Amino acid sequence: MKPVISESSRRSFLQRLGLLGVGPAILSLLSRDSSAAQKTSSQKDDEAPSKGPEKKIWSSEYWAQRGSLKLNLFRKRLNPPHSREGVTPVLFLVHGSSISARSSFDLTVPGHGEYSLMNKFAEYGFDVWTMDFAGYGKSSVGDGNSNIAEGVEDLKAVVEVVARETGQQRYHFFGESSGALRAGAFAMDQPQRVNRLVLTALTYTGEGSPTLADRAKQLEFYRTHNRRPRDSAMIHSIFTRDKSGTSDPAVGDALADAELRYGDSVPTGTYLDMTANLPVIDPQKIHAPVLVARGEYDGIATDADCLNFYRKLPNSDRQFVILPGMAHSLVLGLNRHQLWHVTRAFLEMPPRLDSLKA
Repeated sequence: MKPVISESSRRSFLQRLGLLGVGPAILSLLSRDSSAAQKTSSQKDDEAPSKGPEKKIWSSEYWAQRGSLKLNLFRKRLNPPHSREGVTPVLFLVHGSSISARSSFDLTVPGHGEYSLMNKFAEYGFDVWTMDFAGYGKSSVGDGNSNIAEGVEDLKAVVEVVARETGQQRYHFFGESSGALRAGAFAMDQPQRVNRLVLTALTYTGEGSPTLADRAKQLEFYRTHNRRPRDSAMIHSIFTRDKSGTSDPAVGDALADAELRYGDSVPTGTYLDMTANLPVIDPQKIHAPVLVARGEYDGIATDADCLNFYRKLPNSDRQFVILPGMAHSLVLGLNRHQLWHVTRAFLEMPPRLDSLKA
């Protein structure tokens, strides 16, 4: 049986607390607070209330030089760096074939939740960097086509800036689509620079890929041109070509607005590599811990192709994840909070213990 609390007992209790006369207001406020707490706990990460001033994200822009090319870098973290802080893990984001770095990883979609991967991982405590490859965004347009091999050379140049600014020599890398190929190729070439490696929307041999089969129809164009056209319709197609409904239509609008300010063409190099030169990375030569994450409906590769890559990775510290309800773009997909979760868990994996210490 529940105890019965009389009105006189209630009034006596409130009087001892000094709340007599305001009890109903306090109880109403507590009820509203409880409801708000329940609502907050059920919200997705991208719908969480905005942080206070102490959580304001700091950002800065940098430049690296590779020969005659100027390469633009962008950085976000919770607070400005200072000499007395401990080591903050560095996460370097590597963009794909059609969209530059900030549009990919720091997109604002007003009224539709958080879409900036940089913001999220800065909030998680990472020092987050990204860059525009040659021919993209703010970086110089060179004489080449910005293929995978050239992308590795770009990364080798820009990590020198990261090393100078952070004092660290090894970083986590996250690559999406052809960015996964660039990040993987960099890990092969510069293993001493790579902590943990996240490869999303990856393709390996391209066998059975409907996206690459369709793209190969333009192979001769990619062979004979260093740049290819792209417009608003092409950018929107990133979110509709595999499975409609896996992204918010507002994202395509915001992405086109953000990206087309850099022009109506991008380099052909990664398209050429992905349609004529696969495989361009060898999983057996990647020794870092690896997370392979792909969307349920991603047409850039089959599950079998990605699993073939995954099984050949020599490091037993590895994970393979298929995210339901997602297509090619995991970073900007409707269920992107799932990507945040699996990526953060992988990057924060506790170190392996090889033996018990006395």
